[in-house]
Amino acid sequence: MAYVVATHPGRFEVRESKATEKGPRSRTLATFRELTDEVIEKVQASADKPPTAEELKRAALKVGAPIQDSELDEAAKKALRRIASGDKPRPLLRRLLLDALLGDGAAKSPGSPHPISDAARSASEWIGAAPEERAQALRDLLELADALPIRPRPHEIGFPRLKSV
Repeated sequence: MAYVVATHPGRFEVRESKATEKGPRSRTLATFRELTDEVIEKVQASADKPPTAEELKRAALKVGAPIQDSELDEAAKKALRRIASGDKPRPLLRRLLLDALLGDGAAKSPGSPHPISDAARSASEWIGAAPEERAQALRDLLELADALPIRPRPHEIGFPRLKSV
């Protein structure tokens, strides 16, 4: 069973206890200042009974250990700081962001002043994508089109010809 303990000020350890013939023993699986994904992976790789990431995070929070924010949380903090200082995103980006935060269809409702189209919602995945990433997606799409079978066109058209009178 893995657990987290505070060792020195600002330092924490993830330990695993084990019952032996001479009584309970514990060993240190990882030492950290902030619980990161790398620390979690290290613990899971070296533990006899690997804890889940959520179990480790709960154990770290119990002893007051800081947990690294996700990239999305960091981006949200940065955006909030900039908005608080007076910067505003473009109107379309603002509507897309509100739509994403409020859930599917929130900006599509009849009461919404500027409904978000499904096309804009789908395209939002590509906002800020690097040109290399966009180029690779285009290449993949063109290769898919090349791989589609070509159906030969019949010599005769399947409906009657229109004749002028």
